[in-house]
Amino acid sequence: MLSSPRWLTLLLALVGGLLTDTAFPQRSWWPMAFVGIALLVLALGRDSARWAWLVGFTWGLAFFLPHIWWANEAVGVIPWVALSVAEAGIAGLACATWIWVRRIGWVERHRIAQPVAFAIVWVTLEQLRQVWPFGGFPWGRLAFSQTDSPLLALASVAGAPLVSAAVVIVGFLLAQAVVGFRRVQVLQATTAALAGAAVVAAAGFIPLPTQAESGDLNLGAVQGNVSEPGLGAFNNAREVLNNHASGTEELAESRPAGWFDLVVWPENSSDINPRVDADAADVIDGAVDAVGAPLLFGTDSYTEDSRYNDMVLWMPDSGPVFSYSKQIPAAFAEYIPMRSIARVFSSAVDLVRTDMAPGSEIAVVPVPVARLDRVVDVGTIICFEVAYDALIREAALGGAEVLVVPTNNASFGYTQESTQQFAMSRLRAVEHGRATVQISTVGVSGVIGPDGSVWEDTELFTPAQLSATVPLRTTLTIADRLGDWPVIAAFALTLLGLFAGIASTIRRRREDGARLVADVPGGADAAQHASAEAEVTGGASAEAAGADGASAETGPTESATDAGAPAKEPA
Repeated sequence: MLSSPRWLTLLLALVGGLLTDTAFPQRSWWPMAFVGIALLVLALGRDSARWAWLVGFTWGLAFFLPHIWWANEAVGVIPWVALSVAEAGIAGLACATWIWVRRIGWVERHRIAQPVAFAIVWVTLEQLRQVWPFGGFPWGRLAFSQTDSPLLALASVAGAPLVSAAVVIVGFLLAQAVVGFRRVQVLQATTAALAGAAVVAAAGFIPLPTQAESGDLNLGAVQGNVSEPGLGAFNNAREVLNNHASGTEELAESRPAGWFDLVVWPENSSDINPRVDADAADVIDGAVDAVGAPLLFGTDSYTEDSRYNDMVLWMPDSGPVFSYSKQIPAAFAEYIPMRSIARVFSSAVDLVRTDMAPGSEIAVVPVPVARLDRVVDVGTIICFEVAYDALIREAALGGAEVLVVPTNNASFGYTQESTQQFAMSRLRAVEHGRATVQISTVGVSGVIGPDGSVWEDTELFTPAQLSATVPLRTTLTIADRLGDWPVIAAFALTLLGLFAGIASTIRRRREDGARLVADVPGGADAAQHASAEAEVTGGASAEAAGADGASAETGPTESATDAGAPAKEPA
């Protein structure tokens, strides 16, 4: 069968990207992640790495442009598009790498190996997005779409990478089933479909303990709200501070005196640093006295040329006793890389007058709890840090018994950014087996059990208070114990597969060249003429001679999902 039109494969990729986005909040139609990946796999039928990059890039644009629409709301069109293009380029790189890997003879011959191999490649490139560009932007990892899916439990085994890998495997198996049914290969198609269903069902049997192991913590959280959404929300910093103080007084009235062990405010809840401003310190003291408990809140601190995003622990009677500084500031939001160049594209860069510097200490705040007569280590993950694997795992390994995620979502308006972040907090709760509290200035805030279940949550842009007794846990999950080893293994296997695929392609080109010399009357000169003629007419030989070593092209109906390699076109 001849190739399907190229426009059709690009259309498949585009639709696949759009459908994948619907698997994430706010819609949270988690099975659509499988459908989106299946369409991408079907679109990758042609055996050309360059074309595969374009297919993956198309999928990536269709996914990231709507997925991070909130960036347009916060910083404008140019940064939103630029970030989407960068992320889509990495998706294209994953697809191009897959073309090389699937040329390995063993992968071609074993249908069962293909979903796993593609998943390893995909996870490797997802991990690349954690560190590049500009310190990484891991938003949109497939794992974050599965917080209502049985696959969520896999996070306790090997974190977000394993959940993403499972999504890819199920999507690939779905593509194999589609191809099988189209060709009336009922047994193969049914086997692939059942295998995909089995992956999802099996994950649901992974136990997720929720019981307290070292006591419990009576925890309160205050969502103070702002007067208006958008970048101007914090023009009146004292109003925001007073909102949270008032909310704390309401929180104190909701429980018996002395009930709270700790109260948490969001990131930026006091943009006026009470450690240097006496009036702000009086407001904080009043809130602490009202609730009768330590207060953990967000503020800034400045040096001569930098500023820090801090979470400060303020104790009754003794004031500030501990501060944690955010380790991963957000590029183009909290600091501006290449400021002079970025200014050419957007004057908004000058809204960030002083670049934020990264903190250097582990994300754990030691909180004295009088009721327990001991110190409770509270993992404190500020805003976007919740998207980064290693930082949170370091907190769990460092003794965190509960996690809090203070965040400020006011700049993103009524977009899906806050709910996407809340989904990440749910996955982290399962990954580390810790109760988790996300507290936002404007929502969405919530209390999450160690199994990822939502105990309580709030709406956007409303003042609200949360209170709950959360279990304190000390057991390390398998994911914590494995650390980065699954990711290191994925990187190693991807590089090994890439080099093996390149070697396999070179070997085949040499064999094809020798065969052509032997088969064409007139020897090498005639063979060279035949190859040139094929290049003009678009025959299979031209594809074999392509710069990326491609051998032949097929459309989505002749996908590599059928036998590990694209079916050959007639020469």
